[in-house]
Amino acid sequence: MTAIIQNEKRWDITGDIGMDNANSLLVSSKRLTLTDEAVIDFAKVGEVDTSTVSLMLEWQRRAVAENKQITFVNLPKNLTSLTALYGVTALIES
Repeated sequence: MTAIIQNEKRWDITGDIGMDNANSLLVSSKRLTLTDEAVIDFAKVGEVDTSTVSLMLEWQRRAVAENKQITFVNLPKNLTSLTALYGVTALIES
């Protein structure tokens, strides 16, 4: 089961992220507070696909719209490879 939980400034994500659940994670995240220096932690994420990149870009757009800073940490290697493949590494790095 995939979940997203807020722990103060940190959003902890657990489970796999794919096309079947990325949108529900996005909806769940809209209920969370995006703090000034938010951290989105992927340490407990298993499998990912291209929808994960889209999800990260949505969170980045939200941060820009709310004038907040977010940092993505503990990205799985395959997610780092996907962001490089799509040329969006600079957009998700702090």
